[in-house]
Amino acid sequence: MRRRGFTVVRLEAETRVVPENYRGDMTEKISPGTFHAAEGVDDWRAVFEGACAHFRTRTFVAGLALVDEIGRLAEAAQHHPDIDLRYDAVTVRLSTHEVRGLSQRDVSLAQQISAAARHLSVTADPSAVQTVQFTVDALVSTDVLPFWRAVLGYEQVGDEDLLDPRRRGPAIWFQQMVEPRTGRNRIHVDISVPHDQAEARVAAGVAAGGRVMFDRYAPTWWTLADPEGNEVDIATWQGRE
Repeated sequence: MRRRGFTVVRLEAETRVVPENYRGDMTEKISPGTFHAAEGVDDWRAVFEGACAHFRTRTFVAGLALVDEIGRLAEAAQHHPDIDLRYDAVTVRLSTHEVRGLSQRDVSLAQQISAAARHLSVTADPSAVQTVQFTVDALVSTDVLPFWRAVLGYEQVGDEDLLDPRRRGPAIWFQQMVEPRTGRNRIHVDISVPHDQAEARVAAGVAAGGRVMFDRYAPTWWTLADPEGNEVDIATWQGRE
């Protein structure tokens, strides 16, 4: 689930839709760029844990209808997304657990979910997509991680990550430090946003009183700080392939 180098974070129906020149395994890992190059995925944006779409259903009944259709597609494919149903919107997150990232199964499912949404006259709002996580800079992660696992009640994934077992709270990533850091915070927020929304989000942060600390790695990420020095990274998938 590495974020700087990108890993963390599920539908396809009876007929699989893949690019004509694709001949590989449907579960073979693909890059965010390959995902976005596919047809029929304009509703979706790659973020830390895979790909995400936010559908403005406007009513709870319309949201239930979309969730029901997604459930039918998911069962047919045996490839299941995370779905968040709210009064006026449905958020869907796709990833392939076997590769801890995206695959052609996610492309196919994204295409079909979007088609189902259009059939129900439901539109997507890519600007509403984001994923938030906290990053702890640690000299010895094995000493620090167990404390946070205990107080949060999270589960450990690999050597560097903690996840909410209910997938409701933000993930925690433990970033290895080479030497002690002075004069800067050791915990910061990472926000993965759509690649076409990142510069606007950075500008909004600056307009609200923040400042850009580092932009050398943009558009992979920008580091901003609030007026008291608390930091946040605005990140995209670009530059990670």
